[in-house]
Amino acid sequence: MWIIVLLIVLGLVFLFAELLLLPGLSVGAFLSLACYGGALYVAFDRYSVATGVWSIAAIVVLSLIVVIISLRAKTWRRLSLEQKITSSSKNDVSAVSVGDIGRCVSRLAPVGKAEFGGRTYEAKSQNGYIDAGVEVEVAGFDDFSLIVKPIKQ
Repeated sequence: MWIIVLLIVLGLVFLFAELLLLPGLSVGAFLSLACYGGALYVAFDRYSVATGVWSIAAIVVLSLIVVIISLRAKTWRRLSLEQKITSSSKNDVSAVSVGDIGRCVSRLAPVGKAEFGGRTYEAKSQNGYIDAGVEVEVAGFDDFSLIVKPIKQ
C-alpha cells in the first residue's frame, strides 16, 4: 500500500513542478502521469477494485487541490521578484544642448568621456582624436552620447 501512496505523492510533486517550475516543457506532466499510472496499476493488480477506485478518487481530488494552489495569485506572488529597477543604462543627454562647452575627461579615440556642467557623458569626437583636458563644444547627438569637436584656441 505504501508504494501506491508514494507514487501518488510523487505524481503530485511532478504536477506542481510542471505548473510552477517547468511550464510548457511537459516533462513534469509526463512524469506525473507515469506515477499516477503506476499507482493505479499497483492498486488494481495487487489489491482490489475498490482500492483502485479509491486511488482514482484520491488522484483526482489531490490533483485538483494542487492545480488550485498552483494557479492562485498568492502562490505566484511569493515566487515572483518584486523589486523595481529605477536605474538606467543610458546617459540622459537632455541637460546638454548644442553649443555647450565642456572638457574631455579621457582621450576621445574617437569615443571617451567628457564633462559638461559637472556631469560626465559618453562623447564621440566629430573628427579625429581629442586628448584629455581639451575644451570641447557639443556639435550634436548620437543615440545616447554627445558628438563633440575641439574648441580652437
